[in-house]
Amino acid sequence: MTRFDKSKLPSRHATVGPARAPHRAFYYAMGLKEADIEKPFVGVVSCWNEAAPCNIALMRQAQAAKAGVSAAGGTPREFCTITVTDGIAMGHEGMKSSLISREVIADSCELTMRGHCYDAMVGIAGCDKSLPGLMMAMLRLNVPSVFMYGGSIKPGCFKGKDVTILDVFEGVGEHRAGKLSDGDLHELETHACPGAGACGGQFTANTMACVSEAIGLSLPYASGAPAEMLERDDFARQSGEAVMELIARNIRPRDICTRKAFENAAAIVAATGGSTNAALHLPAMANECGIAFDLFDVAEIFRRTPYLADLKPGGRFVAKDMFEAGGVPMLLKVLLDGGYIHGDCMTVTGKTMAENLAGVTFNAKQEVVRPLSNPLSPEGGVVGLKGSLAPQGGIVKVAGMKRLQFRGPARCFDCEEDAFAAVDARKIKAGDVIIIRYEGPKGGPGMREMLSTTSAIYGQGLGESVALITDGRFSGATRGFCIGHVGPEAQAGGPIALVKDGDMIAIDAEKGTLDLEVSKDELARRHAAWAPRKHMYTSGTLWKYAQLVGDARHGAVTHGGARAESHVYADIEG
Repeated sequence: MTRFDKSKLPSRHATVGPARAPHRAFYYAMGLKEADIEKPFVGVVSCWNEAAPCNIALMRQAQAAKAGVSAAGGTPREFCTITVTDGIAMGHEGMKSSLISREVIADSCELTMRGHCYDAMVGIAGCDKSLPGLMMAMLRLNVPSVFMYGGSIKPGCFKGKDVTILDVFEGVGEHRAGKLSDGDLHELETHACPGAGACGGQFTANTMACVSEAIGLSLPYASGAPAEMLERDDFARQSGEAVMELIARNIRPRDICTRKAFENAAAIVAATGGSTNAALHLPAMANECGIAFDLFDVAEIFRRTPYLADLKPGGRFVAKDMFEAGGVPMLLKVLLDGGYIHGDCMTVTGKTMAENLAGVTFNAKQEVVRPLSNPLSPEGGVVGLKGSLAPQGGIVKVAGMKRLQFRGPARCFDCEEDAFAAVDARKIKAGDVIIIRYEGPKGGPGMREMLSTTSAIYGQGLGESVALITDGRFSGATRGFCIGHVGPEAQAGGPIALVKDGDMIAIDAEKGTLDLEVSKDELARRHAAWAPRKHMYTSGTLWKYAQLVGDARHGAVTHGGARAESHVYADIEG
């Protein structure tokens, strides 16, 4: 007797009854048997491509996930979706495509699942925006789902030291400053990335991988093993098996991703000194569930959570080190014991977070994760800011920073290219506050990351002696006094659009303030003379995105989410 009642699953619309004979004919053409067609259909989606090392190991893992689905009584149906890999897109027009790809990934998965009436989903992602993109699709569709990270890259080695791709970006600035020879830069670039996997530091991919475990959508430990380890195939198989159990028990993503689960997710970002991009992705994921959880909600969790994991770019270690030290579950257990996360949240194991962590112990011999008695900082490694320059907030990663206050004159640029040119020409001086505007969700359009510019600053030795403020984003690899997501963005007429060269700006990451020291009357005069900036994107995907996208505070989303829906795909009737 099967555990699965096909009459209650979406796939009945494409596989059951005389009227569906043509549909079944297509499945017979692909080698399925009648018994296969009678089972639940599970979409196994990966972001495999040859764009970057983040993605090249994903198809192998998808095959293992399919085997797990089959072994547990399901019929897997594999498909791929796009990725835009930030490391390749960085520093040029291509970065405008990055954040937009998150929406395209979620939309394309939704359409594939809806169009073919699949009953459940296993999603495997490797690079930054593909992780939240797949999780957004799971939450939107609300069919039983398991997420799995494809794994990080192993660290490279340059002159006897572990290095990541960040060292190469910063090496460009060092080279420009005469601190790194042509030969050394070439050696660094050829050794920084030794194989498959996403960037190894606690950048956006590894941050969102930790989120997938903390929010309950991924199996325990599954985010930690590097991409090239065959142990990843075991996790993939187990993920395929787990999704079948979720179908049988009718446990869905929105049962798992409650408000408490989002608080758990924000806590692990803070505890790991993770990417500021999490403050964009968590509200976007919450939107798919109909949960109000914006930048300020995320920042409040950041403020009260200790910074415990000594990970790059602010610290010493990479994802592989954390996995070997005890993995995400060990850090979650520390946070649970300290009362910083909720233990009663359901997870894809069918057990609560507390039940998953019951047997986890702290490894006192490792140095990656600190105990609560000795945190790197009593507050999180990421901080939310608000003030006259950012009424809708902004975000800064303070992990590893020594200086938490800054005041200086503005140097204004209306695009990243102009700012990078000024940095490259060494026209930026210690004490300056660089403003890069019209790079927000609408104004870019696409909200670019600024890693090339921030790395050039750091490579020149100006890391904490200048500040950078933008309505765009920063890579998770960014370090230094770099504030992103400032809202309202310039294109919407926010205060950042009204700043002039020489205006004094005050930042206090301890108090959480970001202020423009210009009178309200003067700002009103400037606003009266201001007009939105025209960009060259008047057709295609970037144009469509600019028409639809909302503000960064709420995740830069393009639709109303669960609060606006009249039905859920998982419950769709004939």
